[in-house]
Amino acid sequence: MGDGADSSAAIRVARLYDEAAVVARQYETGLREAEKQRARARRDERLLIRERRLGAALSKDPDLIARAQYHQSVAPPYVPQTLLPDTALKLMRSQHSLTGGDRAAANAVVGIHRVEDRLAADLAEASALSRRLQKRKAELADRRRILQAKLEEARQVLQRQADATAATGSCRGAVHLGRPRQRTHRAWGAPVESYRLSAPFGSGGGHWAHRHTGQDFAVPIGTPVRAVGAGKVVRVACGGAFGIEVVIQHPGGYFTQYAHLAAVTVDQGEPVATGQWIAQSGTTGNSTGPHLHFEVRVTPEWGSGIDPVPWLTARGVRL
Repeated sequence: MGDGADSSAAIRVARLYDEAAVVARQYETGLREAEKQRARARRDERLLIRERRLGAALSKDPDLIARAQYHQSVAPPYVPQTLLPDTALKLMRSQHSLTGGDRAAANAVVGIHRVEDRLAADLAEASALSRRLQKRKAELADRRRILQAKLEEARQVLQRQADATAATGSCRGAVHLGRPRQRTHRAWGAPVESYRLSAPFGSGGGHWAHRHTGQDFAVPIGTPVRAVGAGKVVRVACGGAFGIEVVIQHPGGYFTQYAHLAAVTVDQGEPVATGQWIAQSGTTGNSTGPHLHFEVRVTPEWGSGIDPVPWLTARGVRL
């Protein structure tokens, strides 16, 4: 897999995969921001409607606040005190007779009009920002669709090349993607970051001669496959039921296998770190669709597998 064509396909998938992930995150962030602005605009609109109704009521009955103050000695509950200027509130609370009612009502009306103006400005600003965010969301959605189409096309090219490599049964060396090692303080991790668990360990079916010997992770072609723990690559093989595969030996006498791959990014004998990108997923070998077949073994050979889910769980990795 080290020739120019295979490397080019693997690198293109990796680059598009990264770009699509970035755009997806931007799109989700845009959705959240747009919803916040819509909520802000709806709130400002409700407050503005309430203030206008209150202002209209006070204009028709300027003694309304004064009468309520005379009986309650506080601002009436229908006046949103937090929205009135401090000077207006102080004046309203200081009026305890009908004599000062006109001044209190006048100041309250002025305060309410000021609040109306501020709310109208806030509503216009929130609405304008909401429209800009909606436009940005639409642009990101278009870019996301274009990238997904390109990525799907590149995945198919990569898989065809992987099938050709697996058919020969001869691996051509690692594809070096130029990706830095993933920094982690954890001793163990999951083999893929985003997945759907499919065929579990020990399950039966016509697709296997015996019980299923690993745990399948349904992921698209080209998904980064990572070493679940530090160790050494003891096998890189192509062909057979597992298609393109990698086997890593870990301290403590355990081995992990990663199979049905589309490309391998490590060489046999190479040390690997936890979370290191070691391959790209695919559907080579005896596979019905894109997924990663993952095994935990007590030897490097098939037939010595144990259930990988409780094994990972015991090491702090919950799938």
